[in-house]
Amino acid sequence: MQVPDVVIAVDGYSSTGKSTFAKMVAKAFSFLYLDSGAMYRGVTLYALENGMIDAEGKIDEAALKAVINTLDLHFVHDEEGTKLYLSDRCIEGEIRTLGVSSHVSPVSAIPFVRNYVDDRLHSFSEGGRVIMDGRDIGTTVFPNAEIKVFMTADTDVRARRRYDEMVAKGENPDFEEVKKNLLERDYIDSHRETSPLTQAADAYVMDNTDMTLHEELVWITGLIQGRFGIYS
Repeated sequence: MQVPDVVIAVDGYSSTGKSTFAKMVAKAFSFLYLDSGAMYRGVTLYALENGMIDAEGKIDEAALKAVINTLDLHFVHDEEGTKLYLSDRCIEGEIRTLGVSSHVSPVSAIPFVRNYVDDRLHSFSEGGRVIMDGRDIGTTVFPNAEIKVFMTADTDVRARRRYDEMVAKGENPDFEEVKKNLLERDYIDSHRETSPLTQAADAYVMDNTDMTLHEELVWITGLIQGRFGIYS
């Protein structure tokens, strides 16, 4: 199926499988995949490692603002997929820990952090077909995206997905703690002053509580065909 050079924006709640879905679509239709959430996690990891977030979770915004535009966060694409790097160091594994997850929403709510990430994402996506996932891609980063998808799922299902993902990485999480963190992130993301998580008026909603990845691919294929009149 020949798909035109367009931008697909994928937004939604934590652990709805946005990244998995976007990567699958990128592979199926030869899109460039960009993970905006990874960028925010990268900034959070840097802040944690450099003492800009204390034991109580208080962020030293002045210190972070002084260095934010010097951070060399970028994606590297290879046969294994897309990975986030900080300078020459791959941080893809480190940014997925519960420690980073517990702080990423407050960090991502800071306006100058959002401006930094938005600028980087725009520079990465110039030209060609792009699929990007996050919290405000269809409302703020790419409000004119040709296709917008908003993903949601049952809270317990989302918490179980996140829990299983962490166990698979060798971690020993507590399910209730994972669920609590997920709900806290939902609240912060939905109530922040700058670019809150919200469904774009022209977004297509996917509730994938009971969907397989194959069913998600069939769903987006039908959406693309209908949107652009592609029938072969």
